[in-house]
Amino acid sequence: MAPLICRSGCGACCIAPSISSPIPGMLQGKPAGVRCVQLDEQNQCRLFGRPERPKVCVSLQASADM
Repeated sequence: MAPLICRSGCGACCIAPSISSPIPGMLQGKPAGVRCVQLDEQNQCRLFGRPERPKVCVSLQASADM
């Protein structure tokens, strides 16, 4: 099965999963289905490429169920 290609402006990987580790602005993490506060108006991660980005976000792989 081929890897899923991310779509620019989708943002699903920052909304769908539950994240238990702290995120800047969401120190308790976030429940599944809740938009991450680090998503901008274009559904781009404000922390992308920055050291503050949680490791769980860096390692997350897009999947069809997102």
